Amino acid sequence: MKLGVLLPTFRNGASDALAFADRAVEAGIDGLFAYDHLWPMGSPTRPSLAPFAVLAAVARRHDVVVGPLVARVGLVGTPHLVEQYLTLERGAPSRVICALGSGDRLSAAENEAYDIAVRSADERRALMAETARELIDRMPIWFGAGNDETNRVAREVGATLNLWDASATRVREMAASGEVSWAGPVPSDLRATLDAVCDAGATWAIFAPDVDVEALRQWREAKDD
Repeated sequence: MKLGVLLPTFRNGASDALAFADRAVEAGIDGLFAYDHLWPMGSPTRPSLAPFAVLAAVARRHDVVVGPLVARVGLVGTPHLVEQYLTLERGAPSRVICALGSGDRLSAAENEAYDIAVRSADERRALMAETARELIDRMPIWFGAGNDETNRVAREVGATLNLWDASATRVREMAASGEVSWAGPVPSDLRATLDAVCDAGATWAIFAPDVDVEALRQWREAKDD
């Protein structure tokens, strides 16, 4: 199972994200990811860095996998989103994951604040599929797992399902139909969570920025022994 971390991008500048990326790579982390929000969830007065710009800077510094987690369809047009991924991939060939999300009621306020239409669930799924089909020959595709219909569309286009803070039981259940990755906040027992999601079949485990990257290194070393 590969290990990833989300960068601290809810900042006024990129220095913290770049420093954290340096530490994570030194600890042997496989992938660096970034949130795609106009502000931190529920905190509209706080800043949030644009993910593709930060990831491009990180990809130039380090030979690791990069990607937003997840890029929300509908914030920009599909051609624009596709070109963002392709531009990132030009600077990091074979190292970009196209992770896509539909958004939900928790992120709807971001759209509304900037007068961006909040599309129906079916329309958002269609945008995810459209984007995936444009890029699947260039990079791996992940869908943020959702209801049964979203998960069905993901499998139809050949996407990995990314499960947020899911139990090992849920990971195992979804892994029965294809590739699954796991992401979430740092649990109280990091080692036990890593063991559980790995044994359940997750191909990646990605943690929020407050994770101890040295603890991730130690888990991997113990697993490899």
